[in-house]
Amino acid sequence: MVSAQQQLVIITGMSGAGKSVAMRSFEDMGYYCVDNLPPALLPKFFELIEESSSKMTKAALVMDLRGREFFDQLFEVLDKFDKENSIHPTILYLDAKSQVLVSRYKETRRSHPLAANRSPLVGIEMERKMLEELKGRAQQIIDTTNLSPRQLRETILDQFLQHKDDLFTMNIVSFGFKYGIPIDADLVFDVRFLPNPHYIESMRPKTGMDDEVSSYVLKFAETQAFIEKLTDLLHFMLPYYKREGKSQLILAIGCTGGQHRSVTLAEYIGNHFDNEYKVRVNHRDAHKRKAGTI
Repeated sequence: MVSAQQQLVIITGMSGAGKSVAMRSFEDMGYYCVDNLPPALLPKFFELIEESSSKMTKAALVMDLRGREFFDQLFEVLDKFDKENSIHPTILYLDAKSQVLVSRYKETRRSHPLAANRSPLVGIEMERKMLEELKGRAQQIIDTTNLSPRQLRETILDQFLQHKDDLFTMNIVSFGFKYGIPIDADLVFDVRFLPNPHYIESMRPKTGMDDEVSSYVLKFAETQAFIEKLTDLLHFMLPYYKREGKSQLILAIGCTGGQHRSVTLAEYIGNHFDNEYKVRVNHRDAHKRKAGTI
């Protein structure tokens, strides 16, 4: 496990060994990620991270032989900053057996960056020799020969994530069907079967965040039965979503206008799971009627 003080990771290694998967994994952990950064720009990243006013406290930088004309500068930059800076980057080196890398190139029908007009094996052998010294400097080496993308992601999370449970987020959004279903929702529930506060004049301008409205919606037996069934379903499903490597679940709850019933249920579900997961609740359409939105 990398220490909490470590804020800069350099992702490198063999082409085809999984650097793209690694970068997406660091993005999920909240790292600022840059692909194919020239080593000459490393000092600027050190400066940004060290600035007390900077919000970019964690960065992951992919460096590979696509920028080989700059690659020789990497060792010089690393040596200099090891002596002069408080931030010491972790080098994550991804490797795999040559035959497996050849198979991966054949599957994707891509040519090796060092051997565009020759067999992938020629480029792989050249690259392995060029990266020998960098591999020797790496603090973390992951052999991806027998790893699926999901397994590589899990390995990186185990090595670099301080609080793994914090990674999974429940994003709960209330919405109105009249404005359209959220296109990025994983699960959509329609609560238009519940009694509608819209038909009570005193509640019409209010939202499900108001006590009068939420109390009204929650007092009905069908509401309580729905909540019991939905929370039971989510308690069952969410651990399996996490196991499959998802970093978030977007749960959409909709009523006619997205102002009363869906807002009440979204707030209730968010509070219910708040102690188990990182929860964010967004009421997409709650104030559209008040704003005069058509």
